[in-house]
Amino acid sequence: MQANGAGQGQESSELSCLNSAQNGESSSAGGTHSNGLLSSTDNGNSVGTSNGSSTGPGSGTLAASTTSGTEVGSLKKKKRLSQAEEDVIRLIGQHLHGLGLNQTVDLLMQESGCRLEHPSATKFRNHVMEGEWDKAENDLNELRALMHSPNAIVRMKFLLLQQKYLEYLEDGKVLEALQVLRGELTPLKYNTDRIHVLSGYLMCSHAEDLRAKAEWEGKGTASRCRLLDKLQTYLPPSVMLPPRRLQTLLRQAVELQRDRCLYHNTKLDSNLDSVSLLLDHVCSRKQFPCYTQQILTEHCNEVWFCKFSNDGTKLATGSKDTTVIIWQVDPESHQLKLLRTLEGHAYGVSYLAWSPDDTYLIACGPDDCSELWLWNVQTGELRTKMSQSHEDSLTSVAWNPDGKRFVTGGQRGQFYQCDLDGNLLDSWEGVRVQCLWCLSDGRTVLASDTHQRIRGYNFEDLTDRNIVQEDHPIMSFTVSKNGRLALLNVATQGVHLWDLQDRVLVRKYQGVTQGFYTIHSCFGGHNEDFIASGSEDHKVYIWHRRGELPIAELTGHTRTVNCVSWNPAIPGLMASASDDGTVRVWGPAPFLDSQEADGLNENCSNMDS
Repeated sequence: MQANGAGQGQESSELSCLNSAQNGESSSAGGTHSNGLLSSTDNGNSVGTSNGSSTGPGSGTLAASTTSGTEVGSLKKKKRLSQAEEDVIRLIGQHLHGLGLNQTVDLLMQESGCRLEHPSATKFRNHVMEGEWDKAENDLNELRALMHSPNAIVRMKFLLLQQKYLEYLEDGKVLEALQVLRGELTPLKYNTDRIHVLSGYLMCSHAEDLRAKAEWEGKGTASRCRLLDKLQTYLPPSVMLPPRRLQTLLRQAVELQRDRCLYHNTKLDSNLDSVSLLLDHVCSRKQFPCYTQQILTEHCNEVWFCKFSNDGTKLATGSKDTTVIIWQVDPESHQLKLLRTLEGHAYGVSYLAWSPDDTYLIACGPDDCSELWLWNVQTGELRTKMSQSHEDSLTSVAWNPDGKRFVTGGQRGQFYQCDLDGNLLDSWEGVRVQCLWCLSDGRTVLASDTHQRIRGYNFEDLTDRNIVQEDHPIMSFTVSKNGRLALLNVATQGVHLWDLQDRVLVRKYQGVTQGFYTIHSCFGGHNEDFIASGSEDHKVYIWHRRGELPIAELTGHTRTVNCVSWNPAIPGLMASASDDGTVRVWGPAPFLDSQEADGLNENCSNMDS
């Protein structure tokens, strides 16, 4: 923020705050308040009683107290304002001017001895808003000496002439517009591509056609204000403040507070009217999915996996009891109810993958399972039961983004690409696969293997490359929606976050107990700002993506938590699957009175203290 007013050195002090007679200098458009500047002021040493009388109750007393019974010469010299104080006064003045409180701005500038903007900038502003293009162009010559980049004059002149040209066209003054195009814009030798586009507007038959093709508001205040906003970007802030600078700073402050909020899990609203500026932004843990909303007990053995559908309307759970259960998510209450049960997985179900359109679900078994089931979720029918060899181990699967192919493999060296009918399209020999993921490019398949690494495989040109190398076995991994980050559960180490593009370890998350069981973690929450993982100590751990320490530990399960899935459409809904045979659904605290809500933390430990 220093760079927007501070840092201009001596020039900034001279331009922003004048404690001499020069402070009263007015623009050529003097007499008006529309530019937010003083039309006529004193020398900045005292406040005139005429201004004080118009500022509301109590102002007359203030004015009287400053002058009555005291000689002007005996007043103490005003304390010189710091650069930061000058900046704040100018920001407030600009904001008040935008609200139309011009007399208040005059009084503020007069009493503080500051100036909202340089007189040359004021003249320039008035001439642009009045459409006096020749005068505005002359003003640029005065502004040239105040600018850090003289080359910007050409760009500003181009913007002025473009507006002048469009306004002539809208008024039907084609010859004048043509003269601007040929005699003024073209000789600038700047942005010739744009000049070609502008010349095409000569063919517009009427004003509405011109405004539509040029994506322009038309002649008037709106388009000229937009033009001024563009022009201001080329001027130092000591000469003319950037547009709506105070609102910009406040919005940045609000966004920073939200960004630092441990439990913020809703879409960011950049509108300042939606928040209070009087209080710091704080989200309560009670709004976070820390509390058990449901316990699903329909499985009769260990539950090894759970996964919400891509649209968030269903949850699939796989168990050692040989079944997959599909649960429907109520869009209003977020309660889950059993939709259908898919049976016959003799070895149990240890992994599930939804097709991109959620039509199909693929189920895999544990290490000794050589079969793979592809179910039509909508009808409950088994479309494909695939097995290439009884010696295979098909324990992981990933869908190609086109929804027409998938890859599958296991630790016995099988790595296949198949179609929806289970037909083998390609194979990669000798890769002992632990976990798989297809990237959005439709070509690259990520596979973790028994060499403690993740490699990228391209089935089209049959190339492969190393991406991640760990020092311990990678039990499972998942990838963020944008394909940039990978979340790994590493044996005896816990949860690690990797940047796949830069191929670097970003963060190691603490707290979780991870041995040699396969535990599946996930990204989740709004914008995938959070990470959740199961643990062998029977807990679910949640971290903010940027912090290594957990922000919540969820208790309730009585055995190892094998898998956690965060609903991609409902940021406040999460599910966990455990060896205790249950699936827990987590959500915000129920609506209780304040005393009860304060005591409701028996299953969510606060870790941010």
